[in-house]
Amino acid sequence: QVSLVASGGGSADTGGSLRLSCRFSINTHTPASDYCMGWFRKAPGKDREGVAMLDPDGTTLYADSVKGRFTISRDNAKSTLYLQMNSLKPEDTADYYCAADISTDPLATWGPRDTWWAHFGHWGQGTEVTVSS
Repeated sequence: QVSLVASGGGSADTGGSLRLSCRFSINTHTPASDYCMGWFRKAPGKDREGVAMLDPDGTTLYADSVKGRFTISRDNAKSTLYLQMNSLKPEDTADYYCAADISTDPLATWGPRDTWWAHFGHWGQGTEVTVSS
């Protein structure tokens, strides 16, 4: 069984920061250390988009729009995935979702951002982020 619970959303001003957390519980024969994890977001009127991905070996993959501002990390001891969001912009306003699945293909082989979701089969519920202009 795999479960994911996202939290940490809220409101912030332009230029502010928020840290999202995703508490995961992975009770399968495959250890959590073999899972790729990521963050996605869905803004009103827009399609779901990949934000940041993290491979078991520590490799990351970011959307161009968040590079240099967001950082994805995880603490396996705490069974928690994080998304540190700095220099927030109004366009970051969205519902954010965490996801996980067994790692198969290296992030370097992944295609366009709109296909990243296909690598994940386990999803958490969204946490809302609102950035005021």
